[in-house]
Amino acid sequence: MNEYLVLVVEDDKPIRNLITTTLKMNDYRYITAGKGNEAIMLSASHKPDIIILDLGLPDIDGVDVIEHIRTWSDVPIIIVSARSEDQDKITALDKGADDYLTKPFSVEELLARLRVIQRRLMKTENIPVTEFVNERLRIDYISGCVYLNENELHLTPIEYKLLCLLARNAGKVLTHKYIIQNVWGSASENSEASLRVFMATLRKKLDDNPQVLIQTHIGIGYRMMKL
Repeated sequence: MNEYLVLVVEDDKPIRNLITTTLKMNDYRYITAGKGNEAIMLSASHKPDIIILDLGLPDIDGVDVIEHIRTWSDVPIIIVSARSEDQDKITALDKGADDYLTKPFSVEELLARLRVIQRRLMKTENIPVTEFVNERLRIDYISGCVYLNENELHLTPIEYKLLCLLARNAGKVLTHKYIIQNVWGSASENSEASLRVFMATLRKKLDDNPQVLIQTHIGIGYRMMKL
């Protein structure tokens, strides 16, 4: 049995059954909630390791659930929602969601997203993290050096901060706003156009063509893929 506990928050019974059956067949432990307030209480009492959350709940909106949970927990949250507009995705991710799947979804893709989060959880359980390795890429946090195929890359301070932010959140979609705030410290002083310029120069140095390592989510942000 998988050691991680998954909280499934979904009011649509057929979809909830599909998700829980998939989890059961893949040896996950799980608990379920059909309403937002119930999900908040279960999150506090059972302390799940991962949450799969629908946004369209009968009592409160899923975004409100994210906001409540984020006041005390950084548990990974995967959104599974029928809302497909970019702004809905951006809002959920900005409020603290880790990933976003649009209904109808593939159970294979959901399982893949769960595995990405599991790998991230396993890394955070081991202390301390002194380096990041992703296939040909290696970041030595102690020396502040970055290597590609063991050849040192010469990055600007902004490029290094940008790369480290993506690396520490590998597998997670980071919105433009989140990246700008965490790299520059203010979303008002640096535009998305500036971010695109720095991302382009960083990708060129990483030989990231065709965007194998850093994936673009058009209109939303970027994700470093775990290769």
